[in-house]
Amino acid sequence: MLPKKYRLKKKKEFERVFKKGKAKKKDFLFIKFVKNDQNATRFGFVVSKKISKKAVVRNKVKRRLREAAREMLSEIKPGYDVVIVAQKGIEKQDFFQIKNQLRQLLRKINLR
Repeated sequence: MLPKKYRLKKKKEFERVFKKGKAKKKDFLFIKFVKNDQNATRFGFVVSKKISKKAVVRNKVKRRLREAAREMLSEIKPGYDVVIVAQKGIEKQDFFQIKNQLRQLLRKINLR
């Protein structure tokens, strides 16, 4: 599980990232990020009903994204708020493909 200090929780935090953040996309992941004034990079995850109508599938995707982010915490630069939005097709990917895509995206935006 992603430790609390690395999570975006409040609606205001998500809105700030969506309004002021920069964006990148790769295959089935879309990422928005903005600098914060903390010493940790915090993550938020969005998996809409466009992915699947079933909550079980959406929650599985979120769990995989959270775990991939948790495993890479030591490699990620501190001081950012990041929202990861899942795109159609992610529900068919396995954990290692998701983790690889996330790693490539983070490298692309210079957070690794």
